[in-house]
Amino acid sequence: MLDITALLEEIKQHPYTDLSIKTPHTGKIEFSNLQEGDKVTDATGEFKEFPGTKIAVITRENNPRFIHACRKGIIQKLHRQYDNSFVEAGVEIGILRHFLTKEEVINTILQKTLHLFLAPERAKYYFIPDIDTKVKVYGSRSVTVVNGMELFIVSRMKREVPLPYTGPDGIIYQVYFDHNLNVDVNQPLIGVCSPDQVETIEDVISRVNHEWKELN
Repeated sequence: MLDITALLEEIKQHPYTDLSIKTPHTGKIEFSNLQEGDKVTDATGEFKEFPGTKIAVITRENNPRFIHACRKGIIQKLHRQYDNSFVEAGVEIGILRHFLTKEEVINTILQKTLHLFLAPERAKYYFIPDIDTKVKVYGSRSVTVVNGMELFIVSRMKREVPLPYTGPDGIIYQVYFDHNLNVDVNQPLIGVCSPDQVETIEDVISRVNHEWKELN
C-alpha cells in the first residue's frame, strides 16, 4: 500500500511544477517586457474569456499570435536569445513555475493512491442505469466494484456497448467523467480504493485543506 503521508511530505518538498513555454508554430518571436521572476496570471472570467499574461508574440505570414501564460505562477526562465528571431514550432522559449493549489495537491495524491480505470477509447461514458441511480442518490462511494463487473456504457457514433470494470475490488472513491462529454483515450473514468484505505486518504486530504499554503 502506498504511504500517503510520505507522499504528502514529498510534495511539500517541491510544491510546484515547472511548465515549458513552447512556440505553437513557426514564426518570428518577439518577447513582451516580462522579466525572469515576474508573476503571471492565467485566463480569467466565467468562460476564460480574458487571456493570461502576454509572454510573447509570434508572427507568421504577417499574422501575429500572442503566447499567453496558461497557468499562474512565476517566470523562471526566458530564452531571450530567440528574441526577434525566426523559430520552429515546439521550441521552448521559457519556463513557468506554477505553485500547486490545494485542489491540485489533493488530485495528485488521489491519482497516485487510487486505482485509475482508464477510458479505452475516445467516447462518451455512462454508468449502467442501476449504478447511475445509486451514485446520484447515495454518492459514488456507496458503490462497490469487483473485477469483471458490468459498470459502464460506452457511446460513440450512435453505437452503445457495455464496458466491464477491470481491476482490484473496492469502492468508487472518485468519478472523473461528466455525462454527455467526450473522454479522451487513457483518461481516468473512476478512481477505486479498498475500504480500509478510505480513512487514511480522508485524513491526508483534511490535512491538506487545513495546512496547505498556496504561494501563487
